[in-house]
Amino acid sequence: MSKVLPYSMQDVGYDNDKFRPRSYIQGISQAFATKNIKRSCAKCTTGRFLLLLMICGVIYLITVHKTPVHSRSTGSLDGVTSGGQRTQTNPGGSRIGRLLRNLQGFLHKAFVHAWSGYKNYAMGYDELMPLSRRGTDGLGGLGATVVDSLDTAIIMGIDDVVSDAGTWIQNLSERINQKGQVNLFETTIRVLGGLLSAYHLQGGDPGTLADMGIPAHVEGPKAKSTWKQLRTWQTGSYLLLPAMKVFEHLKTLPKVQGLVPIYIRFSGENIRLGSRGDSYYEYLIKVWLHQGGSRNSRLKYLHDMYEEAMKGVMNLLLRKSIPKGLVFVGELPYGHGGGFSPKMDHLVCFLPGTLALGATKGITRRRALKDKLLTADDVKNLQLAEDLAKTCFEMYSVTATGLAPEIAYFHIESSEYVNDITIKHADRHNLLRPETVESLFVLYRITEDPKYREWGWRIFEAFERHTKVDSGGYSSLDDVTVVPAHRRDKMETFFLGETLKYLYLLFGDSNVLPLDKFVFNTEAHPLPIRRVPN
Repeated sequence: MSKVLPYSMQDVGYDNDKFRPRSYIQGISQAFATKNIKRSCAKCTTGRFLLLLMICGVIYLITVHKTPVHSRSTGSLDGVTSGGQRTQTNPGGSRIGRLLRNLQGFLHKAFVHAWSGYKNYAMGYDELMPLSRRGTDGLGGLGATVVDSLDTAIIMGIDDVVSDAGTWIQNLSERINQKGQVNLFETTIRVLGGLLSAYHLQGGDPGTLADMGIPAHVEGPKAKSTWKQLRTWQTGSYLLLPAMKVFEHLKTLPKVQGLVPIYIRFSGENIRLGSRGDSYYEYLIKVWLHQGGSRNSRLKYLHDMYEEAMKGVMNLLLRKSIPKGLVFVGELPYGHGGGFSPKMDHLVCFLPGTLALGATKGITRRRALKDKLLTADDVKNLQLAEDLAKTCFEMYSVTATGLAPEIAYFHIESSEYVNDITIKHADRHNLLRPETVESLFVLYRITEDPKYREWGWRIFEAFERHTKVDSGGYSSLDDVTVVPAHRRDKMETFFLGETLKYLYLLFGDSNVLPLDKFVFNTEAHPLPIRRVPN
């Protein structure tokens, strides 16, 4: 590893939603603990050798076949339309189809392994501590892993998990009432998002949900109350109107070329697309798409705000590293008038997928070009999406474990340093984050380029090799730059709710949850796009 670059800017704190606070004491002790650990190569077992041969075969077949790939795994959703109805697809029985289903099978097994650890040692807690085999509540104590994982289990067709989760969710309302106070952001994106997604994936019909073991099968006032709330939420009367009033207010606040400070009311100067800043930009385009996109002229201002913000990213935050010329998004810790920091959170890797989605509105690039639907800005944004995805994958490739650090710094000035990416000691942890595989999934759907599947599989292999815990579950890592990697005693809920879900969909049929009919919220819960009359 190269030396730490001598940046003079002081890093800001990162204790936001979806981010775990990093301790400088932990960083120092972690650096001391790993200083003398030597790197070692994992032994090449027969199983790994055979797996490598299979992956090479997949890559070869994907490369030589020019026709779109369609696949589905046994027991999973074959396809879902905006109305929640299933549509059958023909797997074709081709070699490529069989191999892709085998790859999905590995993801299926990984989810079951993660869930088994949670169920056995932490059921009802927010998250599993896989090393000490117990649960912990850090997200409000509402069993976040249960609800976050539910739609993933439905998509994968794992009925046992759906039944387990449904049985537990029967008492969720009582638990919420007992809490009295919960984290608004986390509860909305995980709990409410997870429940609504499960509701829609089963056709929006409580009777259908009953067949899958979700709380609609409970008789009496409890069931009626639960689904009355869900039906109200899904119409938008409970959440959408207040949310839109917030967006309308945000529209009036001052911005810097469409970019905003990370704190509410846009106070302070810190501008970044990482922690605390990411969801704002993501939801500008996703809310617009969810509400009908171009057909909903009333919300066109959201699309305009998004396009202005992306131009601001290109003008103010975009740089290239030395010597490889990796495109990355940095930060302005002290605002437009301050200096630039070549620092990029892994959280920023949501952006490639969002840019691609905003460019084609969820349809393939091939179709968008054929129908002449792309503007000049769309073409630029799609190219930027591919460039940034390459950088995000490079953040994985440069480490000994093949897993990305939480934060990376990029070399942008001529000096003695020769590596494009530098990873500071306090930033070397990996929390099983989903942002990069989310973007790989979206980019594969839109570009149909097989390299995104190849990259996704390499990331999954690294998770399997370094984070899988034998007794059940997967663990975060303290330091991705050394092997063997020291493990953290935490399996984040988003590993089941997002990371494994996006990886599974990456190798699946593009007719399953098509991106022009569904929008994924910031916690990967798919919701059908609202159909607005012409």
